Amino acid sequence: MGLYVETRIRAGMDELWERSQDPAQHQRWDLRFTSIGYLPRAEGEPQRFRYATRVLPFLSVDGTGISAGERHRPDGTRVSALRFASEHPLSLLAEGSGYWRYVPDADGIRFLTGYDYRPRWGRFGALADRLVLRPLMGWATAWSFDRLRLWCERGITPGRALARAIGEGALRALLSVAALLYAPLPIALFVLVAALLLPPLPGTPAARRCLRTPPGRTPAPAPRLLSTLELS
Repeated sequence: MGLYVETRIRAGMDELWERSQDPAQHQRWDLRFTSIGYLPRAEGEPQRFRYATRVLPFLSVDGTGISAGERHRPDGTRVSALRFASEHPLSLLAEGSGYWRYVPDADGIRFLTGYDYRPRWGRFGALADRLVLRPLMGWATAWSFDRLRLWCERGITPGRALARAIGEGALRALLSVAALLYAPLPIALFVLVAALLLPPLPGTPAARRCLRTPPGRTPAPAPRLLSTLELS
């Protein structure tokens, strides 16, 4: 899988599963989606869904997907897998697949994802993906995972977490501008570097708190469940 993100969440397995698998709760913390809705399905079939992502105040791109999960595995872990695609003409992302794993240990639950996708628009799309979309997707996934962690561990709702992030970012920017305008250059540079490099406050989501490569740098294979899903 091309993108990997992992965090550790000290919460109950059922709570984490519900907040990541229920569409109404999932869309609250995941920056990658504005809305997620299940589509009707027959008994025993994988779950199909429709998603939308707002890319501008008055513009959203949408797509469809199919997912399935395993809640009761012999080793105590859980897993879900999905395939997704978008036919929207403005969506750089054409189709992709991924999985989530829930791995309990003595210090909480390792919550991790691996996913990849195929961009459209030929060479231009491949370049735009490599320079813009893929780094942005990796950052948004990690930031969202930390937002979910704060919700589960500290009770900081996704809305409050976003407000804290905006407020802290605005304060850092304001201090940097004020230092550049009114402070001697060495002090201004110090303030600017501190604003850029100091970690966010403990209650503010931060992508840097998540792993972006698998431990040992060898990703585990995608779950066999993924091979059972057909989007078309």
